[in-house]
Amino acid sequence: MAKEIERAGIPTAYITTIVPLAQSVGPNRIVAGKAVIHPTGDPALASDEERAFRRRLVRRALDALETDAREPIVLRLEDRGAGGGLART
Repeated sequence: MAKEIERAGIPTAYITTIVPLAQSVGPNRIVAGKAVIHPTGDPALASDEERAFRRRLVRRALDALETDAREPIVLRLEDRGAGGGLART
């Protein structure tokens, strides 16, 4: 679905925990989530910490939307540079 939306000229950021599968499908921007059962959260964290984690993940996905990607790139929370820029893997 992400590839079709991209073809229409709308950038997408695909949040997933199964990065190799996503790479085989080929969306332009893949954002690595936390875990298969909880891709956008971490129930092991306290409520306020989980909210902060989710906010960072969504901001990462929003940053990805601003990235010009002609081929699949994988973005991870822990790769974010000190200057706020995107690090790619």
